[in-house]
Amino acid sequence: MPNKYDFIIIGGGSAGCVLAGRLSEDPSVSVCLLEAGGPDKSVFIHAPLGVAAMLPTKHNNWAFETIPQKGLNGRKGYQPRGKTLGGSSSTNAMLYVRGSHYDYDQWAALGNDGWSADEVLPYFKKAEHNERIKNEYHGQSGPLNVSDPSDASTLNEMFLQSCEQQGIQRNDDYNGETQDGCFIYQRTIKNGERFSAAKAYLTPNLSRPNLTVITHALTEKVLIENKKAVGVRFSVKGNVQEVYANKEVLLSAGAFGSPQILMLSGIGAKQHLHEHNIDVKLDLPGVGQNLQDHIDYVQTFKVKAQEDTFGISLQGSTKMLKEIWSWKNSRTGKVTSSIAESGAFYKTHEHAPSADVQLVWVAGIVDNHARTFNMGHGYSCHITLLRPESRGEVKLRSSNPQDSLDIDPAFFEDERDMAVMIAGAKRMQRVLEGKPFDGVRGKMLYPVNPKNKSEFEQDIRNRADTQYHPVGTCKMGTKEDEMAVVDAQLKVYGIEGLRVVDASIMPNLVSGNTNAPTIMIGEKAADMVKQTHNLTC
Repeated sequence: MPNKYDFIIIGGGSAGCVLAGRLSEDPSVSVCLLEAGGPDKSVFIHAPLGVAAMLPTKHNNWAFETIPQKGLNGRKGYQPRGKTLGGSSSTNAMLYVRGSHYDYDQWAALGNDGWSADEVLPYFKKAEHNERIKNEYHGQSGPLNVSDPSDASTLNEMFLQSCEQQGIQRNDDYNGETQDGCFIYQRTIKNGERFSAAKAYLTPNLSRPNLTVITHALTEKVLIENKKAVGVRFSVKGNVQEVYANKEVLLSAGAFGSPQILMLSGIGAKQHLHEHNIDVKLDLPGVGQNLQDHIDYVQTFKVKAQEDTFGISLQGSTKMLKEIWSWKNSRTGKVTSSIAESGAFYKTHEHAPSADVQLVWVAGIVDNHARTFNMGHGYSCHITLLRPESRGEVKLRSSNPQDSLDIDPAFFEDERDMAVMIAGAKRMQRVLEGKPFDGVRGKMLYPVNPKNKSEFEQDIRNRADTQYHPVGTCKMGTKEDEMAVVDAQLKVYGIEGLRVVDASIMPNLVSGNTNAPTIMIGEKAADMVKQTHNLTC
């Protein structure tokens, strides 16, 4: 293996795969991608329903925990993150959601030139191949396949009808002109298989002679000389190696991994680095700060009969064996389901600039990230607080790169978040108890009286947790922002030849799932890098 490349990419997740695929389009440059996880070969990755097996386990999953959360009655939160090529795009529920136009206009309003809704739209379109929607908001020639469900539960129609009865109108394109409304989710699935960022950007290009991919490569630090990133130290099964960058090091290790690697490299808050005896290369206090995540609350109802749902029962298990056979032989049937199939965006008050809560309806029982088993069948719905006011942080636990982090999302630290969650959840419960479900609805798994505010709030604090969208820990901002880590070109302030390219650069959390926006960030960053170095597209 050579030890010099033009570009070294740390992290083979959603953004890292985009960078590797796009930068290696120019045959004159060499690209090295380092991924701490393994290859994306598992059947649980490629079978969409496999998310149910990976989410609650450590299979392709870092399975982090938070520190105890005061806002969750002292509970530790669960933070699953993808540990394989494709990152969390290989382990998530595959929902294709961009967020609202308002989100990106706010990024630009903070001084981040080039990041308004109109300016990022071309990169969403560049990435996308939408099988159904053909309008000015969507692309048809990008590498990332976006499709409608092929075998969705018939109960989705009950959910949509119930939403309409609660004043939430249908919207066939929630990624288009307006986000508000109810709908069937589009997913990153193609021909019955998950279509991760790795499948879209990496797998088709692995034969390129100028692209080197190294898996099981745990990054220990970025090598810094005279305030310039010159290479990366990493280990593979305990074997420490170094590679050097002729042009740039691109850090794409995610909202937890990227700040961790910066701090291990001596870039971060001086006092915190001193606590762990790390030589300070640059005092940059924003590293690890500004953590934001979507807090999520689930309500579940049993169904009177098995209906068209997932569940644990003799009849359900027999049916699932047939579905597995169908998927294995023809990539059809229920195994092609992302489980989360329909949803909605709506405002909890008229002054909200855009929808402030999101619903994700599931044709099955959801309890504690699928880590708590319940016999029988049912349907569930997540409600997600889209723009939390609470801000947390990520800190080192030690200077050992193999150690986990102290992750503190500070859920419900700002009391305004609970007020929005309660208002949104009350409406969700009315949807789930609506007339369209009368023929199938059984008992509530965790009964709660929405008219009793104290009881309702306690149920949220007892059971709410992440919707798996941590961002913001390497904040993009202007020089005047003391908490900014990167500029609008995603260059780390004070260090030459180093950019951060992933969800950690988001100054504010987007109003929806974060995978599609992270891929957009990768596309936009790839163009920035190409322009800097005059590379061919």
